[in-house]
Formats: sequence, C-alpha cells, structure tokens
Amino acid sequence: MRIAVPNKGRLHDPAMELLESAGLHAVDGADRKLYADTVDPEVTLLFARAADIPEYVSDGAADAGITGLDQAREADTGNIESLLDLGFGQCRLVLAAPEDGDIRSVADVAGKTVATEFPNIARQYFEERDVDVDVVEVSGATELTPHVEMADAIIDITSTGTTLKVNRLAIVDEVLSSSVHLFARDDVADDEKVQQVVMALQSVLSADGKRYLMMNAPEARLEEVRDVIPGLGGPTVMNVESEREDGADGDAASEDDAMVAVHAVVDERDVFETINELKSVGASGILVTEIERLVE
Repeated sequence: MRIAVPNKGRLHDPAMELLESAGLHAVDGADRKLYADTVDPEVTLLFARAADIPEYVSDGAADAGITGLDQAREADTGNIESLLDLGFGQCRLVLAAPEDGDIRSVADVAGKTVATEFPNIARQYFEERDVDVDVVEVSGATELTPHVEMADAIIDITSTGTTLKVNRLAIVDEVLSSSVHLFARDDVADDEKVQQVVMALQSVLSADGKRYLMMNAPEARLEEVRDVIPGLGGPTVMNVESEREDGADGDAASEDDAMVAVHAVVDERDVFETINELKSVGASGILVTEIERLVE
C-alpha cells in the first residue's frame, strides 16, 4: 500500500508528525526521497506535490493520499473519496475584489473576469449560482491581477486574510472551507489495510486535547465521583487490592473506608476544575497523563 504525502511546504511536517504518532514511522525518509518505507512492511510513503496527490491516487500510483480538500476538488478525478478529515491545514478559498471597486456580491461579478489557480472549483461555483463569468487560470500572484487589469476579481486561498488586505482586496464570498484529508481511491477505500490506517490516524485525532485521569476514591461516594467525571461512557472503576487496617477488635475496617480505583478520560480544558471537584468528594492520589492514541 502506498500513501502519497506532500513532499514539502506547510503540509509536509504536520502530515509526517501525524503518521509518526499513528505508528507509521518513516524509515530513511528524512531526506525526502521519492519513496520511504515505514515500520509496517506493507505500507510505503510516496512524496509528491500536494496538488499532484489526487492524480497520483486516481491513477493508481498511490492507494491513498494526504492533501487539502481544495486540491482534491480542483483535480475533480471522480474516483477518490475522503476517508478522514485530519484537522490541520485549515484555509478558505474566497472570492475577493478590490475594496474600492463596485463588486459587493457574487451577482456583481456577472460578465466580468475572475483570475484563479483553481479554475475547476471557480467554474463550478459560478455555475451553481447561475453567474456567467470569464475564468482565467493563473499560476501565482493571483492577488495582483486586479491591479494590473488582468481580472476584475479573484478566487484565491486565504488563511488569515492578511495578504488580501495588504493588496487592498475585500472578501466577497467564501467559495470553499478546506483542510487536509486522507483520501483513497474508491475501489480500495474499504480494503483492510486502508481501514487500519484510517483507524490509526483517527486514534491520534481522538486523543488530541484529552487527558487520562487515575485516582483512588471512597466507594461510598462513587456516585458523586461519577457525576464529576462521566467520561467516555462513564469512568472505569476497579477494586483497590490492598490490605486494610484491622480495627481494635481484629475485624476488617468499615466498608465506609473502602477505596476504589477510578480511571477516566476528560477534556484537557476541564482538568483544572475537575481535579478540584474530585478532591471535594474525597478523591486522592489523582494522576493526570497525556494520551497518545485513543481507539473508540
């Protein structure tokens, strides 16, 4: 199985870090050769331009690929599908025009020229809105085209909007909200190895922003503890196998003194408040750890 990965740019490092966290460590891939083996003998990484990855997957050079949704939509191959939103590389594809011009809505672009590096997405966008425009494909510096009279408006990628503002362009409409996805060819999307990769990546994403709590708590106050940490389907409760102190008459300690071990997964943002609430209901020995992977 080959997975196509961006060979450089802002998507390469996050993609490789995610694969590493999922257990698919690259072997001798640091120099970004065309191929890199992984610790799984059945999985190989193929490094390619992010824009070319949809075609690599569609044509069979790779079985799956990691690239932006915008790149997949632009390629419009018709035989690849998104299996998982990987949650990084967020950006927007927007329609923008000179801020001092007369274009304030999509309808105002009718009969005008729009420059873009995404002609397929642009044409589909305007067709869906029944707006007739002349779409001109450019290979870079799209934001300059309205100022040199090559176009009246543009469709371009933006993350923060800073570049548009610097070039005195105002956003008219959002064309597409994009992030990086795992794609696969539709004839292999359900294959066992592909689904194993999906599960591995999903386990890393599911663990993001989560913490694992372990503690001892009075068995008599277990319901109060459960109210504090419902967790994923409720906390896990186990008996504490420790010797109890004998009472004065040699009998075992009271059941009111019995302790149980409680484990639960909570959101990282809730840890501070949760610990304080747990202390108030008698929990002790509270341990908080990071979670690398979480298979639900």
